[in-house]
Amino acid sequence: MTHPLRGKAAVTGIGETAYSRGTTKSGLALQMEASLAAIADAGLKPADIDGIVPYFPGGGIAEDFIANLGLPDLKLSAFVPMGGASLVAALQMATIAVSGGVCRHVLISVGRTGYSGARVSTRLQQFPQFALAAEFEAPVGVFAPAQLYAPGARRHMALYGTTPRHFAEIAVTIRRHAILNGNAVMTKELTVEEHHASRMIADPFRLFDCSLESDGGAALVVSATDAARDLRQPVVQILGMAEGHPDSPASIAQRADLLEFGLVRAAPRAYAMAGVGPADMDLAQIYDCFTFTVINQLENLGFCKPGEAGPFVMEGRIGLGGALPLNTHGGLLSQGHVVGLNHAIELVRQLRGQAGRAQVAGAEVGLVTGYGDMGDGALAIMARAA
Repeated sequence: MTHPLRGKAAVTGIGETAYSRGTTKSGLALQMEASLAAIADAGLKPADIDGIVPYFPGGGIAEDFIANLGLPDLKLSAFVPMGGASLVAALQMATIAVSGGVCRHVLISVGRTGYSGARVSTRLQQFPQFALAAEFEAPVGVFAPAQLYAPGARRHMALYGTTPRHFAEIAVTIRRHAILNGNAVMTKELTVEEHHASRMIADPFRLFDCSLESDGGAALVVSATDAARDLRQPVVQILGMAEGHPDSPASIAQRADLLEFGLVRAAPRAYAMAGVGPADMDLAQIYDCFTFTVINQLENLGFCKPGEAGPFVMEGRIGLGGALPLNTHGGLLSQGHVVGLNHAIELVRQLRGQAGRAQVAGAEVGLVTGYGDMGDGALAIMARAA
C-alpha cells in the first residue's frame, strides 16, 4: 500500500548565499538573504510563505521572518532541535504540514556564522541533549564533536580494518567535487599526501577529516505537490523521509554500540515510504561532518555491509561517473557548513539537471542525510517528477 505522505510534497525553491570564511553579516541577515533567493527561485513572493522551520539554535524566530520578509498569514512556526539532522528532519515536518492542508509553502532556512561568530563547540552546548554529555563526557575534557566521534572512528578501524587511507579518499573526492562548484570555500586540489600530513585534531581525525567552520546561509521551500506543478521550476518530489535516534541519544559514552547511528532506524522507514531501496539511488548527499561519519552512514544506509565502506569508497564509486556520486557540491568538508541544508539543495539541483559541471548524468532519484550532534539521523529521498 502506498504511504499517504509519499510524493505529497515537493521542493520548489532553493537559495544560498556565498560561502566564506569571514563576513560582516549576521546569521539572521544571511538567513534572510538565502530565504529571499529560495522564494524567488520558486517563482513565489514572500507573502506566499505560510510556514517556517528555521534552524535551531541561533536561527530567526517567527517574529524575525514576519518583520523582515513581510509574511501576512503565517500558519506554522517550528524548530527541530536535532543538531546536524535538524534541517533534513524539517523536510518531514514541512511535508506533514503541506500534505495535511495546514500550509501551502513552508520555508526551511539557516544562517550561520560558524567562522566569524560562535564556533561549533560553543553551539553544541546550546542543545538540550548536551546536558547528559556534560555529566559523562565533559568531565574528561570532551566538548568538541571531533572528540566525541573519534572513539567511534577508532572502533570502526579496530573492528573492520578501516584506515586513514579510506578517510582520505572521501576527503579528496569531495574536494574534487567542490572545485567544480562556483560557490565553495575550498577550491584547491587536495592530495592523499596532504591529507595524511595535516595536523591531528582528535586521533584518528586529522584536519582534512573535519568539516569546515564557515559563514553562509541556505534555504529551501517545500510546497504541496499540486501547487508545485504551477510554479517555475521542474518538480522534485519528496518520496520518503524519516528521523531516527540512537540508544543513549544524549551521551555517546553511555552507548552500547558506538557505530549505531539514528539512521539505522530511519533508513528502513524512509525506503519503505518511498518504495525504493539503496540500489535505486543515482546519487547521495551524505552529511559529512567527518570522513568517518560518511563511512558509517554508507553502511547504515545499506549501500554496503558493515565493515565494507572503506573498500567501497576506494573502488571509485563515490566520484562523478561512479556508481554512487557523493556530495557533488563539496559538502561540509569543502563547500561550506550550513548544517547540511546545502546537501538538500544540491540534491534538488541535481534532480532538476541544474548542477553544471558536477551534474550526474541521468539523475532521477537520490537521497540526503542529516547527522545530529549525538548521532540522531534524518533521511529524505527525492525524485524528479515524470
